[in-house]
Amino acid sequence: MPYPEIMIHGMRQELAQLGIEETKTPEAVKAAVENTDGTVMVVVNSVCGCAAGGVRPGIAMALQNSPNQPDKSITVFAGADIDATDVARDYFTDYRPSSPAIGFLKNGKLVSMFERKDLEGRHPQQIAQALVAAFDEHCAKTEAANN
Repeated sequence: MPYPEIMIHGMRQELAQLGIEETKTPEAVKAAVENTDGTVMVVVNSVCGCAAGGVRPGIAMALQNSPNQPDKSITVFAGADIDATDVARDYFTDYRPSSPAIGFLKNGKLVSMFERKDLEGRHPQQIAQALVAAFDEHCAKTEAANN
């Protein structure tokens, strides 16, 4: 049974206010991944304390402090957007389901993954630094592409 929307609304809004697109259906996840040239950051949001205390604030810091950004950022909510979360996790090949989690897909292929074990217990600044490094590696625009 999914979490009641009233319980998770504020947690959803934290990411939506950053411009991260909510993808609540399998079709929305597939469309975002398959129709985006470049890098898609997929955030599996969660009700847990590590999502609230570290992951969502870390994502905010990374997005606010990096010149390199994913071409698209989407989120699903584990325990609420159940079917959409399953589809998002299908892209995370060779990784067991975890939440929170952050995957980077480039042209539909997984290029970087942050599982719960990589996020839990970390300060927001540590998460932000790791995400900025992933942005720099997977989202940087080359000069040739900008000309």
